Amino acid sequence: MKISEQWLRQWVNPNNNSEQLADQLTMAGLEIDDRYAVARAFSGVVVGEVISVEQHPDADKLRVTQVNIGAAEPLQIVCGAPNVTVGMKAPVATVGAVLPSDNGAGFHIKNGNLRGVDSNGMLCGASEIDLTDSIDGLLELPADAPIGMDIREYLGLDNQILDISITPNRGDCFSVRGMAREISVINDLPLQMPNIPDNSDVTQNEAMQNMPAVTVSAVEACPRYLLQSISNIDRTIDTPKWMQDALVQSGLRSHNFLVDVTNYVLMELGQPLHAFDADTIEGDIVVRLAQPEETITLLNEQTISLTGDELVIADDKGVLALAGIMGGQRSSVTDSTTNIVLESAFFNPLAIAARARRFGLHTDASQRFERGVDFELPTLALARAVDLITSVTSSQAGQVLVVENSDHLPVRAPITLPIAKVRDVIGIEIEPAIMVRILTQLGFEVEQQVDSLICTPPSYRFDMSIKEDLIEEIARIYGYDNIPSILPHLQVSMDYDDTADLTHEMKLALVDNGYMEAISFSFSDAKLEALLDDEALGAVLALANPISSDLAVMRRTLLSSLLPCVQYNLNRQQSRVRFFETGLSFVGHSVSDLVQTPSIAIVAVGDVWDEQAYQNRALDFYDLKHDIEQLLPVKMASSRIRYERSGLNFLHPGQSAKLYIDDQYIGWLGQLHPNTAKQLDLPATWVAQLSLAPLLTLAREQHSIATPSKFPQVRRDIAILVDNDISLQTLESTIRNAAGALLSDLWLFDVYQGDKVPTGQRSLAFALIWQDKAQTLSDDVVKMATDNVVQALTVQHSVQLRDS
Repeated sequence: MKISEQWLRQWVNPNNNSEQLADQLTMAGLEIDDRYAVARAFSGVVVGEVISVEQHPDADKLRVTQVNIGAAEPLQIVCGAPNVTVGMKAPVATVGAVLPSDNGAGFHIKNGNLRGVDSNGMLCGASEIDLTDSIDGLLELPADAPIGMDIREYLGLDNQILDISITPNRGDCFSVRGMAREISVINDLPLQMPNIPDNSDVTQNEAMQNMPAVTVSAVEACPRYLLQSISNIDRTIDTPKWMQDALVQSGLRSHNFLVDVTNYVLMELGQPLHAFDADTIEGDIVVRLAQPEETITLLNEQTISLTGDELVIADDKGVLALAGIMGGQRSSVTDSTTNIVLESAFFNPLAIAARARRFGLHTDASQRFERGVDFELPTLALARAVDLITSVTSSQAGQVLVVENSDHLPVRAPITLPIAKVRDVIGIEIEPAIMVRILTQLGFEVEQQVDSLICTPPSYRFDMSIKEDLIEEIARIYGYDNIPSILPHLQVSMDYDDTADLTHEMKLALVDNGYMEAISFSFSDAKLEALLDDEALGAVLALANPISSDLAVMRRTLLSSLLPCVQYNLNRQQSRVRFFETGLSFVGHSVSDLVQTPSIAIVAVGDVWDEQAYQNRALDFYDLKHDIEQLLPVKMASSRIRYERSGLNFLHPGQSAKLYIDDQYIGWLGQLHPNTAKQLDLPATWVAQLSLAPLLTLAREQHSIATPSKFPQVRRDIAILVDNDISLQTLESTIRNAAGALLSDLWLFDVYQGDKVPTGQRSLAFALIWQDKAQTLSDDVVKMATDNVVQALTVQHSVQLRDS
């Protein structure tokens, strides 16, 4: 935003120069991108009055003028400007003057002779003194311009223009008033508000007879709407020079007086206004949402088709304006408009945001409404605009129509600021009285208590909601330069968090087995979640504003992220795929009851080895089980591990299991159900997911170091016939309980089902390792222990011992 320093100093005038003022604003968070004078440097130009004009004797397009600059004798100057006339006042570059030039060297004015006539200076147009030309000819100055006065001083050309970068959260600073308020607080000076007469007690007159009624149907989008008519406006009156200068120096073009007034109030107070030509309005005014495919031709002559969620100002004939963005051409104010209806309103930022960009528009009004305009400002801004119009044009104003719904106006909730918190965050002690002074001058209502401040933000601060916001305000106004550089007090904890290292070791174990790590979104496709649905997994959390339709819910299992990766690779002729991922799974209907679980998941498709292996085969459940057990500590006793049949709907009922360690549920593994795999166009797919927390706890266990026994081990193998429905886990548990302390290890080394095995049974062969740490085992002791195992299996599970 560009703003005139001279205009700012009319509101508050601190005792510092332009550079110091710019530094203050930058350090307060309002960065100055650029600072420059209204016009480039030049000298020797004064106000002059043309006292005579004669035709040049030897040139049709030249005139010989006598110009009074307040010296003893008038200057004779030859001039070619078509608008030079007797009595006009214009800038005069005297002999020795240096005018600005593009090469930077300056254009020097000397005595000259044009076609035989001496010329002692130059009458200047706007471009010669680095201003914008609005006419072809001399820059005509007002009749009361003091003769002989330096033109830079008279036109304020040394006035600095501040180009300020305002962050999106500081919509309150998009005006002279907002910037002046910041400067006044920084320098502890009062604001010099312009005198704005009360506009609410205007009595009804003839102007009210043609005043349209107002209805607001979109009350949430427009909770406050003001309208006032002004009639019999004298359009022969031009925009005052002081207003034109203020607008031009703020980067705005001067149009006509009525438009200039609305722009002036916009820049001065920060409230966008809009003027309708009252004679073009048909019926009453309605503030409503647009109808789908409704069209409007805007002031820039662009015709747009509305979608239905835009806020519009309309009459009986159709749309008059795109609310908060741009007016329509049908009701636009022209040079012949003498009766207007002036609008001042508060539009909810959410009702304006993104609508301008949708149609490729970016206006001063939308820029402010999107960030939030003070909802208490419309009354003051309307009064200011009406006063400017009526005082300059002697027109008549009607009564103010106000349509308001206070329930939908923003609410400023009090914020509790612990005084000690300010010290903790900023690092220094600031007196509570200084805090109160800063916040009060910024517009907050402050109630001081023993150890805290209760602060209610002003209506124009949309960015204040938490105590840290208040601390930031105190710090920036107190001055970052006033906060000493002190090393923070650090409390170093020697506790080592090994979570990352242990997780990395698990990842390396999977990489050693041929898996690759995948990193994906935590968002998932709702259709995929439906395929992986199971009551045991819990509820799905839908996103309120998903980035795409296929990322619309939070994943309940990491498979939701891994399976699309498998599909992607299979579609690119990668027949053997191994992936794993660590991350969070999310379960819950809403954010309030959401449970986030750190997990590790794997997925595998294809053969056990790559195609270069001599003998290859398809991956099976035991291969998957092997890979899962690589995540467990090497020294962990196998007796602590237990598998149970899994009942998850999306897993194969005969090729899946739940993993328990010390009777604690860790996770699940198995083959993806064939129906689920078919719907995803996947081959036989093996999957698993384990909770990371119990795995990390196991990895942190301290294992004692035992001296290996010097006495030999003894191995005995047993082969039994057992019913198919008796699980291996149950048999191993029976063996361990019956064997006692001498059994150091056991494992299954053969499973057989064939012609020699009765239907409904299978043959299992176990290796039993016996060892005594105190002595060598005798055959009798080993035989007795083995017989105890066989007897326990026979009694508890009706097994038959196989002889061969």
